[in-house]
Amino acid sequence: MTVHDTTTMLIELGAVVLGLGLVGRLAGRLGLSPIPLYLLVGLAFGHGGLLPLSTTEGFIEVGAEIGVILLLLMLGLEYSATELVDSLRTQYPSGIVDLVLNAVPGAVAGLLLGWGPVGALALAGVTYISSSGVIAKVLTDLNRLGNRETPVILGILVIEDLTMAVYLPVLSTVLAGVGLASGSITLAIALGTAGIALFLAVRHGRVISKAVSSDNPEMLLLVVLGLTLLVAGVAQRLQVSAAVGAFLVGIALSGEVAHTTRRLFTPLRDLFAAVFFVFFGLSTDPGAIPPVLATALALAIVTAGTKIATGWYAAKRAGIGPKGRLRAGGALVARGEFSIVIAGLASATEPRIAPVATAYVLILVILGPFATRWTEPAARWLRERRASGSRASDVVTEVRAAESGA
Repeated sequence: MTVHDTTTMLIELGAVVLGLGLVGRLAGRLGLSPIPLYLLVGLAFGHGGLLPLSTTEGFIEVGAEIGVILLLLMLGLEYSATELVDSLRTQYPSGIVDLVLNAVPGAVAGLLLGWGPVGALALAGVTYISSSGVIAKVLTDLNRLGNRETPVILGILVIEDLTMAVYLPVLSTVLAGVGLASGSITLAIALGTAGIALFLAVRHGRVISKAVSSDNPEMLLLVVLGLTLLVAGVAQRLQVSAAVGAFLVGIALSGEVAHTTRRLFTPLRDLFAAVFFVFFGLSTDPGAIPPVLATALALAIVTAGTKIATGWYAAKRAGIGPKGRLRAGGALVARGEFSIVIAGLASATEPRIAPVATAYVLILVILGPFATRWTEPAARWLRERRASGSRASDVVTEVRAAESGA
């Protein structure tokens, strides 16, 4: 790389990072998730955008890979092995309902769009998986972490993330287009690897935590980051998603190690996660979005409804009242990081999925926080309207009865 190229790269990278900081601050003031604004930044700097980048796209691509890994590491750190097992035991019926209600619309839409079975499988994953990152942030912002329905929401998210441990190897095998025999072997290796890693994380998490523990924050950061990247790389080599490998590392860490790691890695995660969303925007032609906007909007409306139904069902099984059921459903609406990951994997085989997924995530990542905040008040307003309408109808009936009696 020449001095001129290095200079250009630094200028471009500085402009992108500065832009992310500014739009992130704007999103915070508006009370929104910054994810849609990050995607818009990527669209602005990508091919067909306002200011296409010339030298930094490769660097941003590597940063995007690290962003996905850190997102899933931090998500895994939110759950202990005990919580993971308890969620699977008690909430698997809700997980099945979630899968059917939210994956089927995506699969049907993929077939109706003429994308074939591969595109349908990919779009089913895009519509199925909620955004754990966005949901966790919104629940924190609304002070709902202590609510009765919050464990139900987190249980659904855990099941979805574990489902991804199976789904992503299956999708990768299908996208590779390998034969039935070699594809079955690859899939068996992938699922076996994920199963062994999950077993080690659940049964020997304390040993792993003790091995990486350190009183020096710098040493802890280096060891955990190195372990996560190593496991993610090995998982990728064995046809398991690198993201799933990072998630299992997070599950394996517990106690004070997990707490300290969350504190140390939060700024890194936010930085590289922003780069990830920017990279997805960079790889999407903005001109391809308007033609698919109606499709994405229709799909978003349908799957927002199915997520609310999922939360209602799961909360009802847990004995939670109607208000908590609505709050649980509204919280699950947002889609984000995993939907983009799936679309990114599938875009090489089915390029038409990228603009649809981008528009779809933009809609639901904006709608999600509003749904979390306003689902219950909206339902209360509708009940009050119905009640007032019923009272008005009773008054009219009484008046008519009085007049006829007179």
